[in-house]
Amino acid sequence: MNGVVSTSMREKGATYKLNFGVSLPKIKEIAATFAPDPELAEALWQEDVRELKILATLLQPIDRFDREQAVRWASMVGQSEIAECYTTFLLQKLPYARELAMQWIGSSEELMQLQGFLLAARVCQQGQILTPQEAEHLIGEAKTVMDAGVSRTQRAALLALKHYGRQSQSMASAVLSALADYPASGSPEKQEFYEDLKFEFDYYQ
Repeated sequence: MNGVVSTSMREKGATYKLNFGVSLPKIKEIAATFAPDPELAEALWQEDVRELKILATLLQPIDRFDREQAVRWASMVGQSEIAECYTTFLLQKLPYARELAMQWIGSSEELMQLQGFLLAARVCQQGQILTPQEAEHLIGEAKTVMDAGVSRTQRAALLALKHYGRQSQSMASAVLSALADYPASGSPEKQEFYEDLKFEFDYYQ
């Protein structure tokens, strides 16, 4: 147990019933000693223990994880770190990941919406091309979140827009056009968002 790490996480708002402060690389090493097992993964996910939840995302077989279970697990995510692990290690590999992302980015539940934007970023990073309707939905929901003020979801929305806009010049232009009022808004945060995206697109195009 790493008490220093777990205490630091708790002070930053990451509160679990138990948190041993084990590093992510070490958790991956532990997971590698087990065969994928849906029953074990489900049992681990039920526990409010940081390391066990992360292990669950690593041990759940993709082909034994249906949409209903994916939604149920998402509703049990209590921390941003777990949302990131769940999205990275499991959700993005699902054949219906894109559909979940589009559904969740419009959620009124912050952690569900956070997972939606994180998943949308992963989907775009994989090179999946959104339909015009999906793109409009993504950009619109991201702008709504970014207009609303500081939240952990804002950065996830910004990340999703970055990966979407990287795919082509026209997509980048669509993002910047939607945020065209940001540079003159008088809000340092909005100006930073716009410049961050513009730099990203200039660099990757």
